[in-house]
This record gives sequence, structure tokens and C-alpha cells, in this order.
Amino acid sequence: MVGIVRPWITRGSLHHVLVLSLLILAGCGVGFWLLEPRAVTLADGLWLAFTTAATVGYGDIVPTTPAAKIFAVFVVLLGYAALSLVTAAIAAVWVESAEREVEREILHELHAEVKRLRADLQTLRDERRD
Repeated sequence: MVGIVRPWITRGSLHHVLVLSLLILAGCGVGFWLLEPRAVTLADGLWLAFTTAATVGYGDIVPTTPAAKIFAVFVVLLGYAALSLVTAAIAAVWVESAEREVEREILHELHAEVKRLRADLQTLRDERRD
């Protein structure tokens, strides 16, 4: 049970970073929905937050008020940070899995070598007895 729950609550884990990024994006969406008159629905605010945070800027909805434009600057900075954290967390998962595979191979080779050494030692003991 602990093994299942741990990735969701471990700080810095991929799950934690994804949830944090989604919460940041949702907060930015609500902010745009409140500040930007062209963002009529919450979905429009979320879309504007996503396109701004990802620096895509499709132009279908753009910040028009001074408050929304200033808020957009902070959304871009938060977007860079959040997307960088998600990218880093995904890379860490891949590197960790590659490291585990290398460790498995090393341990397999080490166990095989220990087995051969034990066999050689037993052979030497048997020869000494004879």
C-alpha cells in the first residue's frame, strides 16, 4: 500500500510536479477569467493561461486590459517554471529507470562471479582434502 501511495505524496515526484503544475495553470486560468473581458468562460481563461504559460500565443484570445497584460507576464514566468519542472521530473524518471537496469545487470554479474568463486573455492578445498 505504501509503495502505491508514495509516488503521489513524495515531494519532487512526477505525480507531485504534475499536480502542482495543473494547480498553477488552473489558478492562472481563474485569474485570466477574472481579469480579461474577452475570456468569457472559465474554459477561455484556462485556454489563455495555457497558451500564455506555454508561450504558444495562438492569438485567438489575448490579454487586452493592463491588469491582464501584467498578469500575463507572471503567467509566462510561472509557465516556464512549471513546464521546466515537469520536463525535469520526466527526465529524472527515465534516468532512474536506466540506472536501475544498469544496477540489475551489475548485480547479476556480481552474483554470477560470486557463484564461480564459491565453486572454485570448493574445488580447491576438495583437492586439498585428497
